[in-house]
Amino acid sequence: MGRSASRKTKPPVDWSVRSPLRQSRLGDQLYEQILEKIVSGGLPEGGKLPPESRLCEVFGVSRPVVREALSRLQADGIVVSRHGSGSFVQRRPNKAFSLLAPIGDVADLMRCMEYRIALEGEAAFLAADRRTDGDLKMMAQALQDLDKVIASGEVGGEADRSFHLAIASAAQNRFFMHAMETIAEHTMKGMELARKLSLRRSVQRLHLVQAEHVRIFKAIETRDANEARDAMRTHIDNARLRILTNSMEP
Repeated sequence: MGRSASRKTKPPVDWSVRSPLRQSRLGDQLYEQILEKIVSGGLPEGGKLPPESRLCEVFGVSRPVVREALSRLQADGIVVSRHGSGSFVQRRPNKAFSLLAPIGDVADLMRCMEYRIALEGEAAFLAADRRTDGDLKMMAQALQDLDKVIASGEVGGEADRSFHLAIASAAQNRFFMHAMETIAEHTMKGMELARKLSLRRSVQRLHLVQAEHVRIFKAIETRDANEARDAMRTHIDNARLRILTNSMEP
């Protein structure tokens, strides 16, 4: 038998669309369908995605829509673009991701976290300058509640959200609170997803999250506005990475 006949070839990735893409939010939907191929193992780490022209043909969308979806996958650390070679899978989310995160919600959760980086970063900046002793007590209580849920092995989404709301309140600008209320559902989903994935990984993950909270608190307590902003932005960006990748050890 010749060498070429003995080689094993991988079956091609099934790029069939489960349901027709709607005309609204095409970029989000394409993002989610490609992500689903990666999470399911249809595309392994290092695997190459079809060229843009092929994705346009398969999904029935324009090239700008394809580029938007690929750009978002790149921003989330899932796909990397190599000049002249195409797009490749850089990281595959933890297997638990597919059990805990409805693929149809992922695009909104990631875009919400991008918004939160800007929104809550500025809220923390202002909170460091305007906070009262009462505000600090509310934050400290939320941190204590988080310590308790970590010790008991619970998720602690409500306590986590309480900490972030206390900071928004300390900014002394009602529009920050209004904005937090508007995105409350997506914020809670993102927090619970990140914490559940951390619990499946190791309790040390939640201790790392708590250390990030403490860094934010100390910056606000000492009225270091720039540090408070940086600590908050880093914390939310790390949460995004903890959801979508296997990074952020342990």
